[in-house]
Amino acid sequence: MPKRVDVDARRAEILEAAVRVFARKGFAASRIEDVAAEAGVAKGSVYLAVSSREELLTAAFDEYRARAERELAAPRTGAALDRLAQLIRSTVAMLAAHPDHARVLLDVWSARTPVDMAAVYEGYRSAVAALLRAADAEGHLRAGIGDAHAAVIVGAIEGCLVQWLADDRVALDDLAEPLVQLCVEGIRR
Repeated sequence: MPKRVDVDARRAEILEAAVRVFARKGFAASRIEDVAAEAGVAKGSVYLAVSSREELLTAAFDEYRARAERELAAPRTGAALDRLAQLIRSTVAMLAAHPDHARVLLDVWSARTPVDMAAVYEGYRSAVAALLRAADAEGHLRAGIGDAHAAVIVGAIEGCLVQWLADDRVALDDLAEPLVQLCVEGIRR
């Protein structure tokens, strides 16, 4: 009797292996053979799950995007600035918990890939801008703070992420509170 393979589980294993390989070698230097070896499967098994290296990258990024969307949709309580602080902390924690995905993101930023980073940034900017508008309506924002500050807040988080990836002396988890101090308390009335 032939062994039955759970196709979805196998695909997930292959995607996880791809993320590890892309994080370690970079997307441009990675081959399907590398992913197959990392997953402990034959090269043909990878091609049964995806049709190309680009599809592997897109699928891995889609997993990250889904995680980010869940993070944005997570319920938060309190005043708008308190919810913004919760979003910053949970985003930093999510990124720190998945360093290989974060390294792949760095590769995506620096190379021409079939991945739409603009959509992810738009989601975060929109969520932050909505919280800023709500904080303003609550009377908690300093004068002059508006939607454009959402890009600055997202950029501050991304800047910390890049420093963490580039310098092992920087601990991303340790930067959550300084981010809250600057990006939340720094704009509080």
